[in-house]
Amino acid sequence: YQRRVRGTLSTVEPSPPRTLITGSLGQLGLTLAKEMRQKYGRDRVVCTDIRKPPKTVLQSGPYRYANILNKGGLEEILVENRIDQVVHFSALLSAIGEQNVTLALQVNIEGFHNIIDLCRTHELKLFCPSTIGAFGPETPRNPTPDLTIQRPKTIYGVSKVYMELLGEYYHHRYGLDFRSARFPGIISATTPGGGTTDYAVQIFYDAIETGHHECFLAPDTRLPMMYISDCIESVIQMMECPAENLTQRTYNISAFSFTPEEIVAEIRKHVPLEVTYKIDPMRQKIASTWPQVLEDSNARADWQWDPKYSLEKMVPYMLDKVRLQLAKDVPPPKELF
Repeated sequence: YQRRVRGTLSTVEPSPPRTLITGSLGQLGLTLAKEMRQKYGRDRVVCTDIRKPPKTVLQSGPYRYANILNKGGLEEILVENRIDQVVHFSALLSAIGEQNVTLALQVNIEGFHNIIDLCRTHELKLFCPSTIGAFGPETPRNPTPDLTIQRPKTIYGVSKVYMELLGEYYHHRYGLDFRSARFPGIISATTPGGGTTDYAVQIFYDAIETGHHECFLAPDTRLPMMYISDCIESVIQMMECPAENLTQRTYNISAFSFTPEEIVAEIRKHVPLEVTYKIDPMRQKIASTWPQVLEDSNARADWQWDPKYSLEKMVPYMLDKVRLQLAKDVPPPKELF
């Protein structure tokens, strides 16, 4: 917008958005907060979770306790901190969700409903990640397009389809600026949190610590993956994209796909590694219903999605990050950049 200064018109840049991140002590939250604080300002990003944070988190910027099942408490934080946009990371992941369906329903569905309702009330932009777990065995697996049969077979996947559809409904019915990206497996040096793709993180720890990894998926199980740097950039990029450029509310995004035996081969180029396979029937069953390759041309066209890391480029970075994490000898989560 413009304002008059001493008889002339001067363009005033809009203030950077004030962002609230739920579930910020998980795999993605602190790294996103660090990037956003560098870009928008330290006090313009408020981290929230239900756990007591490490001192490093408290020293890095605003942190608030927030239970997403407490709608009134959430609203108080949104209003008091003059929040403009929400990144909603709080969720129970696929394998953990199957072990506690009731809690998964509360966190993934009731919690999301509280968030989206408050964003509608206060006219906030909302980003909530979806997942390859939103697809099911009837879905075309290679490649998997944006718009296709979904029908997931886990409560995690069911809750994410609910999230996608409710977000799209709120957009069309109320004008809510809802945005979502279907994440593949995310690889970072943060300790795994109960997902079906966790082996792709644990294998780096095992390579450094013991030289042996016991894999819970079959060696030929192909799944789409992404390094955390690209994942964080995708959130910022999608949130900053002008609304008129978006032709849909939920997009596939991906960087590369691999099998356990392929990542083993790549790691062995850098360090010795022995691998045995002890298949986890539940996780293998879940993985067998998920896409092998995500088709993400719409994201590339609409908001210039362009991942920087290939499997070959990611592996040495991950080995270095894991060595650093182990050397710190402090509990995760950590800011890993």
